[in-house]
Amino acid sequence: MEETGLCLDRMRTRAPLVHNITNFVAMEPAANVLLAIGAQPAMVHAREEVTEFAGLAEALNVNVGTPDPAWGAAMEAAAQVIQMAGKPWVLDPVGVGATRFRAGLCDRLLGLHPGVIRGNASEILALAGDPAQGRAIDSADPVEAAEHAARDLATRAGAVVAVSGPVDFVTDGQTAFRVANGHPMMTRVTALGCALNGVIAAFAVASPALEATLAALACYGLAGERAGAKAAGPGSFLPAFLDALHAITPKELTREARVLRA
Repeated sequence: MEETGLCLDRMRTRAPLVHNITNFVAMEPAANVLLAIGAQPAMVHAREEVTEFAGLAEALNVNVGTPDPAWGAAMEAAAQVIQMAGKPWVLDPVGVGATRFRAGLCDRLLGLHPGVIRGNASEILALAGDPAQGRAIDSADPVEAAEHAARDLATRAGAVVAVSGPVDFVTDGQTAFRVANGHPMMTRVTALGCALNGVIAAFAVASPALEATLAALACYGLAGERAGAKAAGPGSFLPAFLDALHAITPKELTREARVLRA
């Protein structure tokens, strides 16, 4: 798709400041990934400053992987500022079906209208109100099991919904796509999935949410393919992945993105 390369070019030209309220494990990977691909990361979660900082940022990435009441309040406050300003924000409902606290937090965040919701199949099923087998961050449901729920959630939330897996499923409720770029080694390095959400947020600053999500997923997956071809294992995969993210050109992404209508 020609749009994938154009989205990458627009994002790098803009070099957006992305406000991340993410989990402890994901902070460093998320920052490194955003820097490598050409955006500017910030990790700001203190309730006393999130609203002020959200006003400065161009996009927001919210990940509920390690929540507590204070962080939850900060997520809601930042999302409200971003949403009122008409800026893009991405919600990752990590483990939403695991506890009532997470479910309540994610429900309130959903009410603040994220532009993109990305999770594994079990998380999307749980967020949509359908039964899901997964209880924590690892999905026990295949991507295909969540496709109907993703379409319904996208329509109700007015958002783009991405279901992550070996082949990602992405929908805005009207149209749907599959993104087949990626490498199995990506699941062997902690928090790479969490870091992807910041990349989606960065792409969404300069491109419509659906096109931005597809381009970000394809770019991320292509970097994984290139790193996987060189790495001997997870330890060498991560630096190779960061190098690949940095090196991918818009022309290469347009040529090698595997994005198909579903």
